[in-house]
Amino acid sequence: MNGLHLTADLRGVDPALTPMRSTDALAALCRHAVTRSGLTGVAELFHRFSPEDAQSGITGVVLLAESHLAVHTWPELGGVTLDVYVCNFGADNSAKAEALLAALIQSFAPASVSRQSLIRDAASTPAV
Repeated sequence: MNGLHLTADLRGVDPALTPMRSTDALAALCRHAVTRSGLTGVAELFHRFSPEDAQSGITGVVLLAESHLAVHTWPELGGVTLDVYVCNFGADNSAKAEALLAALIQSFAPASVSRQSLIRDAASTPAV
Protein backbone atom coordinates (compact mmCIF):
# COMPACT_ATOMS: atom_id res chain seq x y z
CA MET A 1 0.00 0.00 0.00
CA ASN A 2 1.02 3.55 -0.46
CA GLY A 3 2.84 4.81 2.59
CA LEU A 4 5.66 6.82 4.09
CA HIS A 5 8.73 5.16 5.62
CA LEU A 6 10.93 7.41 7.78
CA THR A 7 14.19 6.52 9.48
CA ALA A 8 16.55 8.50 11.66
CA ASP A 9 19.98 7.69 13.04
CA LEU A 10 20.69 9.69 16.19
CA ARG A 11 24.22 10.27 17.46
CA GLY A 12 25.46 12.02 20.56
CA VAL A 13 22.52 10.96 22.72
CA ASP A 14 23.18 11.17 26.47
CA PRO A 15 23.52 7.53 27.60
CA ALA A 16 22.21 8.55 31.04
CA LEU A 17 18.75 9.34 29.61
CA THR A 18 16.37 6.88 31.22
CA PRO A 19 14.77 5.68 27.91
CA MET A 20 18.25 4.69 26.71
CA ARG A 21 18.51 1.97 29.36
CA SER A 22 15.03 1.32 30.78
CA THR A 23 12.54 -0.77 28.81
CA ASP A 24 9.66 0.67 30.84
CA ALA A 25 10.75 4.26 30.19
CA LEU A 26 11.34 3.65 26.48
CA ALA A 27 7.95 1.95 26.13
CA ALA A 28 6.20 4.83 27.92
CA LEU A 29 7.99 7.39 25.73
CA CYS A 30 6.97 5.54 22.56
CA ARG A 31 3.35 5.08 23.67
CA HIS A 32 3.06 8.77 24.53
CA ALA A 33 4.62 9.88 21.22
CA VAL A 34 2.36 7.53 19.23
CA THR A 35 -0.77 8.82 20.97
CA ARG A 36 0.31 12.46 20.72
CA SER A 37 0.94 12.10 16.97
CA GLY A 38 -2.59 10.79 16.39
CA LEU A 39 -1.56 7.24 15.45
CA THR A 40 -2.99 4.09 17.04
CA GLY A 41 -0.83 1.60 18.93
CA VAL A 42 -2.24 -1.93 18.92
CA ALA A 43 0.63 -4.00 20.44
CA GLU A 44 4.21 -3.57 21.62
CA LEU A 45 7.33 -5.47 22.60
CA PHE A 46 10.52 -4.12 24.18
CA HIS A 47 13.62 -6.24 24.78
CA ARG A 48 16.82 -5.38 26.63
CA PHE A 49 19.98 -7.11 25.59
CA SER A 50 21.88 -8.59 28.55
CA PRO A 51 19.01 -8.08 31.04
CA GLU A 52 21.45 -8.26 33.95
CA ASP A 53 23.27 -5.17 32.59
CA ALA A 54 21.24 -1.99 33.10
CA GLN A 55 23.50 -0.22 30.60
CA SER A 56 22.75 -2.55 27.67
CA GLY A 57 20.71 -1.47 24.66
CA ILE A 58 17.03 -1.94 24.00
CA THR A 59 15.10 -2.93 20.89
CA GLY A 60 11.45 -1.99 20.87
CA VAL A 61 8.55 -2.05 18.50
CA VAL A 62 5.07 -0.59 18.64
CA LEU A 63 2.70 -2.16 16.18
CA LEU A 64 0.44 0.55 14.81
CA ALA A 65 -2.97 0.16 13.21
CA GLU A 66 -1.28 2.24 10.50
CA SER A 67 1.93 0.06 10.46
CA HIS A 68 4.88 0.30 12.92
CA LEU A 69 7.44 2.14 15.02
CA ALA A 70 10.80 0.50 15.79
CA VAL A 71 13.42 1.91 18.17
CA HIS A 72 16.91 0.63 18.94
CA THR A 73 19.16 2.17 21.62
CA TRP A 74 22.92 1.83 22.06
CA PRO A 75 23.78 3.58 25.34
CA GLU A 76 27.42 2.52 25.02
CA LEU A 77 27.62 4.40 21.70
CA GLY A 78 25.23 7.26 22.50
CA GLY A 79 23.14 6.17 19.53
CA VAL A 80 19.50 5.53 18.68
CA THR A 81 17.88 4.38 15.45
CA LEU A 82 14.23 5.12 14.71
CA ASP A 83 12.00 3.59 12.05
CA VAL A 84 8.46 4.85 11.41
CA TYR A 85 6.29 3.41 8.66
CA VAL A 86 2.68 4.35 8.03
CA CYS A 87 0.30 3.13 5.37
CA ASN A 88 -1.76 5.79 3.66
CA PHE A 89 -4.63 3.52 2.70
CA GLY A 90 -7.90 5.34 3.35
CA ALA A 91 -6.17 8.42 4.80
CA ASP A 92 -2.86 10.22 4.46
CA ASN A 93 -0.96 9.54 7.69
CA SER A 94 2.25 11.21 6.52
CA ALA A 95 1.95 14.25 8.82
CA LYS A 96 1.34 11.93 11.78
CA ALA A 97 4.44 9.89 10.91
CA GLU A 98 6.50 13.09 10.70
CA ALA A 99 5.12 14.25 14.06
CA LEU A 100 5.95 10.90 15.68
CA LEU A 101 9.53 10.93 14.40
CA ALA A 102 10.01 14.58 15.41
CA ALA A 103 8.71 13.93 18.94
CA LEU A 104 11.09 11.01 19.44
CA ILE A 105 14.07 12.93 18.06
CA GLN A 106 13.28 15.82 20.39
CA SER A 107 12.99 13.46 23.38
CA PHE A 108 16.44 11.97 22.76
CA ALA A 109 18.05 15.41 22.10
CA PRO A 110 20.85 14.06 19.89
CA ALA A 111 23.93 16.02 18.87
CA SER A 112 23.30 14.98 15.25
CA VAL A 113 20.56 13.36 13.19
CA SER A 114 20.67 11.61 9.84
CA ARG A 115 17.14 11.27 8.40
CA GLN A 116 15.83 9.29 5.47
CA SER A 117 12.41 9.28 3.83
CA LEU A 118 10.95 6.81 1.37
CA ILE A 119 7.57 6.87 -0.35
CA ARG A 120 6.37 3.28 -0.60
CA ASP A 121 3.86 2.62 -3.34
CA ALA A 122 4.91 -0.51 -5.23
CA ALA A 123 2.07 -2.56 -3.79
CA SER A 124 -0.44 0.05 -4.94
CA THR A 125 0.20 -0.84 -8.57
CA PRO A 126 -1.38 -4.10 -9.78
CA ALA A 127 1.12 -6.70 -11.00
CA VAL A 128 1.09 -7.20 -14.74
